[in-house]
Amino acid sequence: MSISRRNLFAVSAGLASLAVLPGSPAALAAAPPAATPVPGVIRRKVGKIEVTALLDGYMEMPATLFKAPEEEAARLAREQFQPPSPRLSPVNAYLINLGDRLVLIDTGAADLFGPTLGKVSQALAAVGVKPEQIDAVLLTHMHPDHVGGAIDPHGKAVYSNAELIVSGADFRYWHDDGALGQAPAAFKPFFSGARAVAKAYQKRLTQFSDETEVFGELRTVPLPGHTPGHTGVMVRSGDDALFIWADIVHHAAFQFAHPEWGPAFDVDGNQAAASRKRAFDQAAYDRILLAGMHMPFPGFGHIASENGSYRFVAAEWPYAL
Repeated sequence: MSISRRNLFAVSAGLASLAVLPGSPAALAAAPPAATPVPGVIRRKVGKIEVTALLDGYMEMPATLFKAPEEEAARLAREQFQPPSPRLSPVNAYLINLGDRLVLIDTGAADLFGPTLGKVSQALAAVGVKPEQIDAVLLTHMHPDHVGGAIDPHGKAVYSNAELIVSGADFRYWHDDGALGQAPAAFKPFFSGARAVAKAYQKRLTQFSDETEVFGELRTVPLPGHTPGHTGVMVRSGDDALFIWADIVHHAAFQFAHPEWGPAFDVDGNQAAASRKRAFDQAAYDRILLAGMHMPFPGFGHIASENGSYRFVAAEWPYAL
């Protein structure tokens, strides 16, 4: 017997009504809503390397921070099924398990930007990793939302056994008193924060320059502009690769449509835009899997280039873990 589309809808409506008959007993599985979110943790494999995305939380980055025209920013938000405000930006970190080493790429913000951040430690605990087990902390740059979690409120190293690996260009910039003197008042704390982190790890701090291999499977990729030493990380294992491009994107809804838009705290906005365009083109041409510290969690995906415009395509769930 065939069922027409109209009859099918009628049957469906009847079944739905049966589910809410008056006098039905209360559901045995009823439970109050959870008071706190579960830690943000997603794992996937890059060849033989295990990469775990860790959600530190989120911060507000309004369109005005990008000097974005209000109408265009609102249009882009609607296209992404998002409200025009507040504009929220996630903060991610990545744990790389090389087999013989655990490398943490960035540390999150701790409590520097309020209670919506500082969750990296909880995410690590959720995957059974203690801070003292981290062998190295590889920084993409020394902005507070990337280094804040490296020290505790007393300025002590959180990752007590870790080597701190940082771009020499970034290290020099944040220790330059001339740059500090020229910085707007709102950004001066960025300098003291970076210096405090460097001090806490000074006995086991390594600086790199340009493209550098780190522990064999990781290679730094210079992406200057956001900061002088802003750096991506290429993870390779066999035929697989992952390009962690750090802060190339702060708002996926805005910057794929307008790569020229950058946040007010770019040290060199023109250079940052050039690095963003170069990273977009490389990722699209190579069809490489990418991730970013401000991409929608867990941040894994690809970028498509079509007639000079760009589009982010979130990665499918990793079926083979």
